[in-house]
Amino acid sequence: MMVIKPVLSRNKYIERLVYPRDLLRELVGRDMKLRYKRSVLGIVWSLINPLAQLVVFSFVFGLVLPLNIPNYASFVFAGLLVWTWFQLSLFQATGAIVDNRDLIRRPGFPAAVLPIVTVSTHFVHFVLALPILLVFLWFEGNLLTATVLVLPLLIALQFLFTLSLSYIVATWHVSFRDTQHLLGIALLLVFYLTPIFYDASFVPDVYRPIYNLNPMVQLVSAYRAVLLHGELPAVKPMLTIGLFTLLLLFTGYRLFIHASYRFVEEL
Repeated sequence: MMVIKPVLSRNKYIERLVYPRDLLRELVGRDMKLRYKRSVLGIVWSLINPLAQLVVFSFVFGLVLPLNIPNYASFVFAGLLVWTWFQLSLFQATGAIVDNRDLIRRPGFPAAVLPIVTVSTHFVHFVLALPILLVFLWFEGNLLTATVLVLPLLIALQFLFTLSLSYIVATWHVSFRDTQHLLGIALLLVFYLTPIFYDASFVPDVYRPIYNLNPMVQLVSAYRAVLLHGELPAVKPMLTIGLFTLLLLFTGYRLFIHASYRFVEEL
């Protein structure tokens, strides 16, 4: 018996680590299947929206009102991919609890995994769209350099930043069902305050300090520095966003866990 007990406790510890991973994988797979069920194009739909926006922006700001930004297709598409992952994850994470009542009502179900599922699902879309961006980069003569090794760090930072906000909006939406509508308006405003179809250098210097408070400004600029220019992102903004993200993730997660005890009652 003295030998068996440590083995049993170790097995239970391993199961506690494996279970959330397997659950996350199954829920992401389920989400992907339900999203494109009976769809002819399937996951291709996730690429159509940014590509359609790219065509419009290229026409308007490349021909009608030219911004004279080099390699504009790669420039815009990189920004659109980063923004689309952030926007769709955050918007759909708002209903992560409300839209999964049956799962929340199951005893012992870890509700905290649901916002992770939403962000992970759109992360898959982001990864699937990256090869198209690489085609644009190749076509316009932009070759990847060793700085691309920094890309996983940027992706991890964006994942955690988006997740931290997802915990907050998912919690609020349970009690305040207008959260998703207000978030839609806020995301529309932030879209124009993020350098997606224009360069951040166009912003007048007098407004730059306030403009740079938007974390997405720094993230989009960092992706472009790595992919388009073969440069390392500015260290200070990345460290600032990293520290802010950790604080926000801790706060958002604690808020979510504290409110999760009332989810069943409010649903």
